[in-house]
Amino acid sequence: MLFNSLTFLAFAALFFPIYFILHGRARLWFTLLASYLFYGWWDWRFLGLLGFSTTVDYTLGRLLEFERDPQRRRALLIVSIVVNLGILGFFKYFNFFAGSLIEVSHYFGATPSWVTLNIILPVGVSFYTFQSLSYTIDVYRGVCPSERSLLKLATFVALFPQLVAGPIVRAVHLLPQMKTDHRFDWDRTFQGLELIVWGFFLKLVLADTIGHQLAEDGSFGTPERFGAAGHLLAATMFAFQIYGDFAGYSAIAIGLGRIMGFDLGVNFRRPYLSASFSEFWQRWHISLSSWVRDYLYIPLGGNRHGPLLTFRNLMITMFLGGLWHGAAWTFVIWGLLHGLYLVIWRLGGNLAERVAWLNAAAAERIARVPLVLAVFALTTLAWIFFRAPSLGNAAEIVRRIVTWDQTALITTDRIGLAKCLLAIVVVMVIDIAAEFRPVQASYERRPLWRATAMAMMLWMTALLGVFSGAEFIYFQF
Repeated sequence: MLFNSLTFLAFAALFFPIYFILHGRARLWFTLLASYLFYGWWDWRFLGLLGFSTTVDYTLGRLLEFERDPQRRRALLIVSIVVNLGILGFFKYFNFFAGSLIEVSHYFGATPSWVTLNIILPVGVSFYTFQSLSYTIDVYRGVCPSERSLLKLATFVALFPQLVAGPIVRAVHLLPQMKTDHRFDWDRTFQGLELIVWGFFLKLVLADTIGHQLAEDGSFGTPERFGAAGHLLAATMFAFQIYGDFAGYSAIAIGLGRIMGFDLGVNFRRPYLSASFSEFWQRWHISLSSWVRDYLYIPLGGNRHGPLLTFRNLMITMFLGGLWHGAAWTFVIWGLLHGLYLVIWRLGGNLAERVAWLNAAAAERIARVPLVLAVFALTTLAWIFFRAPSLGNAAEIVRRIVTWDQTALITTDRIGLAKCLLAIVVVMVIDIAAEFRPVQASYERRPLWRATAMAMMLWMTALLGVFSGAEFIYFQF
């Protein structure tokens, strides 16, 4: 079920009144069934997969609670990791690795008769397997107790606002919030509606407008038709499309959770204003960044064993982060590029900190500008590989930019381009203003300003939004 659909509006209109009428286990049962309905709207057959993963981790969590033998505890954790990553690996990567192996065999002259199955990727499998897996890891580490109620754990895993595309919320953070009923609260509802309206603006006005423009131009699919200027424009626009699409989904999900009484955290915090790549990953997809940091990068050794092993750990982490996003070599290159960026930035001694000698706050902000632009430019370069349908297309786009190909074609729709640029300017002005804490604090203290801003966002969404029912980009991951 898409957030940007009439079906979801009807779903929400029925869900919330009943949710606040019910209490205790009745509310949990209703939330669980509604979440399964929300997920099963795409394909009911994958509900069994969601239920299986939840049941396995519930059982292993209970066993871990009472098991004291270190080797048996480790074995139980390995079972959880194998089951969850096995589900993820089979559905997401079987076709990719089988197809790659066939291509390699053909390269060496072999002609295998293997059949690549057309495995359908369940929506949200990358997100809920990570969320469920983090629960058993935290129980194993003693960070949180095992949940006695299967109902509560199932509701935690399947909670519909963040089930399909995050944020990935830890059990230690969300499960305690499910122990008490949350009454309807006007202030909390207003805050939630603010986030939802902002999320729909990011999705319908920024992301879908750009998505429509890029689809019309076809610059990523037919790179030979465009020159350097056209490809630079398309890459920059895609950077804002994926930001609007994913940050928009996160804002809607967090807003829905806020109305329900849950704090789902923050998943995006103005990432394109980052002055280093470590800062970028502290602002972009925060729940996934912190997940791979805590469950992958730190267990690998983090930065505790010298620079060489730190660089190795960064490259491994970002390689797997790229592969998590999709079963294609383009995503692998995207991840490795970000790993390389992190290594280079560390070798440079964190360039953002080198402006600390400037005392005036205004001067510090000015000194950040070239660093922010550099991070954005390199991030946009990496987005080319993320978006391109093949490595060949990505390489051709980069080649045309580097050689500054003079092909004249930039875009076929100047009015559509103007709408895209307008949306980008509006979002960036709001993001830049939010970076100034006094401005943000002053805005938050004035309900009339907030209500006016929300009305303006609704008006702009109705006037400029693209209501094509386009799926969120991260559904494919």
